[in-house]
Amino acid sequence: LSTASVIMFFYPGLHLGIDFSGGIVMEVRTDGPADFAKIRGALATQHIPEQGVQRFGGDSDVLIRLGAQPNEQATQQAVARVRDALAANIPGAKIVRTDAVGASVSAELFRDGLLALGISLAMILAYIWFRFEWQFGVGAVVTMLLDVTKTIGFYVLFDLQFNLTSIAAILTIMGYSINDKVVVYDRVRENLRKYKTMPLRQLIDVSINETLNRTVNTSLTVFLSTLPLVFGGEAVREFALIILIGIVIGTSSSIFIAAPILLYLGEGRLRRGVAPPKDDDKDKLP
Repeated sequence: LSTASVIMFFYPGLHLGIDFSGGIVMEVRTDGPADFAKIRGALATQHIPEQGVQRFGGDSDVLIRLGAQPNEQATQQAVARVRDALAANIPGAKIVRTDAVGASVSAELFRDGLLALGISLAMILAYIWFRFEWQFGVGAVVTMLLDVTKTIGFYVLFDLQFNLTSIAAILTIMGYSINDKVVVYDRVRENLRKYKTMPLRQLIDVSINETLNRTVNTSLTVFLSTLPLVFGGEAVREFALIILIGIVIGTSSSIFIAAPILLYLGEGRLRRGVAPPKDDDKDKLP
């Protein structure tokens, strides 16, 4: 899934929102159900090269997207032309909101957003490395990277807009994901001290079982509290959807991916010099 997500990141690629691609977004409310063909025709009469006319919320809410303009004056002229076209052809149509981002600003926002993700990954790796052995740090960060790539694949698959809100959603998922991994890894570390001769494979399995109830209950609570946001309007819908899919991905990876990576990296290292357990080993679980 992560490999497919990386491939989709390059082709067909992310659907960049106005924050990263630049351009003009206008929210229009019509008097009655919107006639999209008529709206497109109205823009065509003014020779306005629109990049998209789509439903936004209710039947009378329309989102009009225009390409990035070279300067502020050109942006104002484009908005005025859209207003004139709607007034002449769509009686009762009102422009509720207008957002405009220049090409240079959008490129800077995209660079800064990716930089924020990179710095977050580096700081999380440093923290886990400092708190645990390096095997734990690498396992947690690699698993979190897999979570992030699958989330980005979800963006591409369902053609969701990738904007500054998306960066916030991914950072939230990263924080939730790494916290879940730390809970499991912390129990592994405690059990390494408690069961000194237990094989690492069995010890990791025991640790997962001991934290499974907490992991599932916490994830379910966050999932149910986020679910109503999906029906809270366009402003938060995509953010809520990404958080929901991130919770599912992060929870499953804590159980099925993070632990096997730790087993692979820690075999023979976290248990160096330990003899195989005997039948009467006092450290064995009852």
